[in-house]
Amino acid sequence: MLIAVLDDYQDAFRALACVQPLLLQGHTLRVFADTEKDFDRLAARLAGCQAVVLTQQRSAFPRALIERLPASVRLLAQTGRSTQHIDVEACTQRGIAVAAAGQGSPHAPAELTWALILASLRHVPYEATRLAQGHWQSTLGTGLHGKTLGVYALGKIGRCVAQVGAAFGMRVLCFGRQASLQSAQALGYQVAHSRQQLFAESDVLTLHLPLQPETRGSITEADLLQMKPTALLCNTSRAALLAPGALVAALAQGRPGSAAVDVFEEEPVLDGQHPLLKLPNVLCTPHLGYVERGTYERYYTTVVDSLLAFAAGQPQSLINPEVLQAR
Repeated sequence: MLIAVLDDYQDAFRALACVQPLLLQGHTLRVFADTEKDFDRLAARLAGCQAVVLTQQRSAFPRALIERLPASVRLLAQTGRSTQHIDVEACTQRGIAVAAAGQGSPHAPAELTWALILASLRHVPYEATRLAQGHWQSTLGTGLHGKTLGVYALGKIGRCVAQVGAAFGMRVLCFGRQASLQSAQALGYQVAHSRQQLFAESDVLTLHLPLQPETRGSITEADLLQMKPTALLCNTSRAALLAPGALVAALAQGRPGSAAVDVFEEEPVLDGQHPLLKLPNVLCTPHLGYVERGTYERYYTTVVDSLLAFAAGQPQSLINPEVLQAR
């Protein structure tokens, strides 16, 4: 089976331990380290491929692309369970099975969240660059002990982040859906009575909301302008949680005073022209939240299992099993 692997930025897939059974059984990999946005060119890349490996939401597969896919494509194997970026109905109509299973660990994005918070408040990238240029101390950092950590959505990742904040001696203030509020109370954290309180009282506010139709654009410029001029906003979840342009506009007005961002509206960002990259009070990273070896092994183990099962004529983890009857 010829398998296309899309958006493998580090060319990591074929070096993972979980991938070796594919290679040992004689399957062939066609790996692409870049992202192709043009549907016609992307479809051309998949000529002759029977299966396509998708990593998270790096490439969307809407109907317009699916209708252009070569007839050889019979399986999309997706890391994780989220398929909002795939038109599953169009896949079924084309006879393409969609396999989606497994999930990553909350620890990797939680760790990256704290890396960004600490690096931002202690000016680590700036000071490291200055030291390499021959300078000594240039800034005063901001400590965490006694400050308020705002956690917007206390899910699996949010709980990990909150635990570290509490260990640093921070007051943990939570807000979100009823499940988040109940979890916060059970864990002994404080609960914000309103979004306004969360934004207004947080010295560090970290976002861990899932991106859904009701959360898209739900954080507005007005919300951000309630934050302290000394506060830091950290977003390692999804850029589209914020209304378009809201963060840039709020930062220009000094509230919040700084931001740490791992996610962008359109990814990858390759030209260095995103507005946030131009601001000295923003630390940006290229969506590294889940990008560590352990998470990759977990994600791709389920993908490899799906590929092997499909090749053996026993498909598993399909979210459109009716496609088998349609064939």
